[in-house]
Amino acid sequence: MNYSGKIFTAAAALVLCCSNIFAQEQNPQDTTAAPKPAVSENAPMYRNDGAPRLYHIRNVNVHGVQYLNPDILKSSAGLIEGDSIYLPSNFISNAISRLWSQRFFSDVKIGAEIEGDSLDLEVFLKERPRVYNWEFEGISKGKKKDLLEKLKLKRGSELSDYVIDKNQKLIKQYWAEKGFRNTEVGVRIDNDTLRPGQAVTVTFLIDRKSKVKIGKINFTGNEQFPDKRLRRTFKKTHQKSINFFKGAKLNESDYENDKELLIDFYNSKGYRNATIVSDSIYPINEKRLGIDIDVSEGNKYYIRNVSWVGNSVYETDDLQRMFGVKKGDTYDKKSMHKRLGIGKEENPEDMSVKSLYQNEGYLMSQIEPAEVIIAPDSIDIEVKVFEGKQFTINEVGITGNQRVDDEVIRRELYTRPGELYNRSLLMQTIRTLGSMGHFNPEAVMPDIKPVTNDLVNVNWPLEEQASDQFNIAGGWGSGTFVGSVGITLNNLSIKNTFKKGAWRPYPMGQNQRLSLSAQTNGTYYKAFAFSFTDPWMGGKKPNSFTLSAHFSEQNNAYYVWQSATQYFRTYGVAAGLGKRLNWPDPYFTFYAEANYERYNLKNWTGFVVENGNSNLLSLKLVLARNSVDQPIYPRRGSEFSASVQATLPYSLWDGKDYSDQSMSDQDRYRWIEFHKWQFKAQWFQGFLRNSNLVLMLKAEMGYLGSYNKNKVSPFQRFEVGGDGMSGYNIYGIDIIAMRGYEDGALDPSSYYSRGYNKYTAELRYPIILKPSSQIYVLGFLEGGNAFDSWKKFSPFRIKRSAGFGVRLYLPVVGMLGIDWGYGFDPPANSTTKSGSQFHFVLGQQF
Repeated sequence: MNYSGKIFTAAAALVLCCSNIFAQEQNPQDTTAAPKPAVSENAPMYRNDGAPRLYHIRNVNVHGVQYLNPDILKSSAGLIEGDSIYLPSNFISNAISRLWSQRFFSDVKIGAEIEGDSLDLEVFLKERPRVYNWEFEGISKGKKKDLLEKLKLKRGSELSDYVIDKNQKLIKQYWAEKGFRNTEVGVRIDNDTLRPGQAVTVTFLIDRKSKVKIGKINFTGNEQFPDKRLRRTFKKTHQKSINFFKGAKLNESDYENDKELLIDFYNSKGYRNATIVSDSIYPINEKRLGIDIDVSEGNKYYIRNVSWVGNSVYETDDLQRMFGVKKGDTYDKKSMHKRLGIGKEENPEDMSVKSLYQNEGYLMSQIEPAEVIIAPDSIDIEVKVFEGKQFTINEVGITGNQRVDDEVIRRELYTRPGELYNRSLLMQTIRTLGSMGHFNPEAVMPDIKPVTNDLVNVNWPLEEQASDQFNIAGGWGSGTFVGSVGITLNNLSIKNTFKKGAWRPYPMGQNQRLSLSAQTNGTYYKAFAFSFTDPWMGGKKPNSFTLSAHFSEQNNAYYVWQSATQYFRTYGVAAGLGKRLNWPDPYFTFYAEANYERYNLKNWTGFVVENGNSNLLSLKLVLARNSVDQPIYPRRGSEFSASVQATLPYSLWDGKDYSDQSMSDQDRYRWIEFHKWQFKAQWFQGFLRNSNLVLMLKAEMGYLGSYNKNKVSPFQRFEVGGDGMSGYNIYGIDIIAMRGYEDGALDPSSYYSRGYNKYTAELRYPIILKPSSQIYVLGFLEGGNAFDSWKKFSPFRIKRSAGFGVRLYLPVVGMLGIDWGYGFDPPANSTTKSGSQFHFVLGQQF
């Protein structure tokens, strides 16, 4: 072989200090790679003097690749056919390093075949085995699924030490967050029997050990407050105690937040310079760990002087009155920042100095309190106000609405072009859009973009959700099974009925509501109901119009071939007008409804009237206020309504003596008369930083009065007790839910009740809050009672119950739920306490 003859080998390495033209390099951090072979000192040399020589790359051949693209590998390694390179140099060494860095290979070699001034590069690669399957041992199937999703493990990925080590750490972290801080994770790698050496199954061997809880939280350096008081400042980090409602596992993220709360507590008590000097977490034993926190409290500070700088829009006295901090007050950083509306204490719902400015268009206003220590225990506060310019709304955009017309959304907006920017109106718009039911209330958030130094665009990106409902249900009532079917269209558009292409599958877009329902048991009971509501009658003002009608019949034809000889029929129609009020605030509404009902009875025994007709003509007035932030899972706000429904007092002028016991029931009840009063109120308050834990308090009462004590209406009474649903209803009865008791169990007589009261406290927590479904759990305390006269009515004589439940909201069928309640007191006319009861819930109640 002559001087420029062929030289080829697959195991040589490029030595940078000489002219070897074969190279091999290994990744020192990867133990799965093959051992690096020794380089022979007698390896062939291209030139004895080691002078670099220019070569032309003729071909680059890749060997040993099965799953990867050779062209991409050549490009990523910088081995390009047609390029010229000098040898010896670090060119091949760099190419090998690039291939190693991809972590796809367990061995990388590059050799060359030289012919004159050209060469062919031979790249020998050994691919890592692919992971055919990921498995876990030592945990349940449910946890396996959680880990697969959390770790994002994919079949077909390459096996490497880096992947194994990373996932071992993530698995330990996963279990540490659940309190298993001593979890051990091993690995077993098995070759696939069908593809040995090419595919493996990786099994993580998990031993959770015992759950580790916080055994003790100790404080040092605290002289003003005992350890017990400081531990109470922690919201989620608790030491083990008899209170099993407080979890004792350690979560590092929660722990860091709780340390901030500790400093906030000191600041709120005047200790402005309080700090955590050091803290440590250490094992006490295999099941307990301890936390030691060393604090420096510093001096307690008081406010000496408060001054304001930069305010021209509002007088200093007005701002100072809202700030509420005066000379001699204890320094309380949290309260001061909350009243100023700055930092983490800023809440758009609360009134503050900053919101005062932003409600008048000063979008860029800034409030900065400066503190000057003038003594070991005194501070002067100078509040600097940067007012800026008033911003006017330039454009208001809406996106994301496919089914609801733009005009329907725009008429609900309180942010309009040409008006001053107002944060309170912005928050009101958020509540209004969230309560429409067509959009995901969790995602209603404006996009505010200043376009000049005095103009701002407000965009509303909306996420539509299904709002129509269709349900088929069955229930037990009056000793029989009653089936029902109903459909509610919440986005109907009457004006588009004859518009081409508007039926998708019905004409929609105007937020009009149509509801149709039917109930029957097949033969002797049937009921039909219809209602239509236009929230903006005429489309110009928020004046609603409602029209409804219903019909029901019960008879004695129990089989299809029978003819009824007895029946009880009810006909009804109602029309109402509603109006939004601007005073006392925009959350108030007023509603008036005229109602006519006719009760037709034939040989109907067991009721006040057996034969004849009874007529009911009434007017109902409702004053209501609703400021809740969303309808399905409210976190804040309140809702109340006060209503009165009354008929004409016919007995005052019809000349009949209703004290005459011989008067027939037909004459006595030909025209029904009454006055009916109802009051309902509920309040929501969210807790925790995300406000997900919600307390709901509710109170309600009702009373049915009469103009003449000898002509008390047998209709429009109350049935108190049970789940509040009725699968079987013939005439006007208001059904009042009272969990822990059977349906109607609190009514003092078989003729229902004339009055009731009820109080509820619920603590709610969400499991899922998504447009497709919302699920939350609740615990409740409830008390209420029913009465047959005003003299016996008492707000303090109540039957008590407690329990828990779950609610599931599906846009297609509405709200579903089940409650378990325990009644602590006997029902009406009983001496045995009600005890355990299950209740099913269908629909949202207020």
